[in-house]
Amino acid sequence: MKLSAPLFRLKQQARQLAREAKLPLHVALDRVAVREGFLSWGHLSSIQPKAKPEAYVLNALEDGEMLLLAARPGQGKTVFGLRLIAEAAKNRTQAVFFSVECSLKDIKRRLPDQADKDLLRPDGIQIDLSEDLCADLIVDRLSNASRGTVAVVDYLQVLDQRRTAPELEQQIKTLKHFAAERGIRLVFLSQIHRSFDPERKRLPDFSDLRLPNPLDLSLFSKGCFLHEGQMALVAN
Repeated sequence: MKLSAPLFRLKQQARQLAREAKLPLHVALDRVAVREGFLSWGHLSSIQPKAKPEAYVLNALEDGEMLLLAARPGQGKTVFGLRLIAEAAKNRTQAVFFSVECSLKDIKRRLPDQADKDLLRPDGIQIDLSEDLCADLIVDRLSNASRGTVAVVDYLQVLDQRRTAPELEQQIKTLKHFAAERGIRLVFLSQIHRSFDPERKRLPDFSDLRLPNPLDLSLFSKGCFLHEGQMALVAN
């Protein structure tokens, strides 16, 4: 049975219903599921096809949250970030990709299929390749973005490289306030320190991030960690 909206949008509708009608969330979820023609939310969830990893992560990211997407080089974090915004654009959600690392040619090469490449248009994926990437630029570029917009920043450590920009932690605090106030979902690609040893643990975590300067990691709502084709999405 075709849903009237993507699963993450239905969850958002249920949360809004729960707030407005002062209902327990599980009751609101069931009401949305019944409206879609299912017996309950559990029934709806059980018969939906297994979500692609990018859809799973997008579905888990609430409006106003910030996510760290981290991996060692060559583990696919940039491709995964692009797949995230392609998935958002397919669902008619505003999607923006900020990078000083990639060219437009790189982005087209890394997008997984032609349907995703076709989303590189004004009403699809918006690309910002400014070399002056910082919190103020991101806020300025997203000043008119609609609630629920997904923006991927390639990458966290770049914000720490401009001497004229505020300290990294201050920039992240600025972006956290902006994201929460405007309901923007921000995803930061991040490097993992070379000391990460996959023989000691299967996947990296927050303790393995490469941070030249101090940063309060509690500013991020969730983390998504990749290694050797495996993924973990964890709350922070």
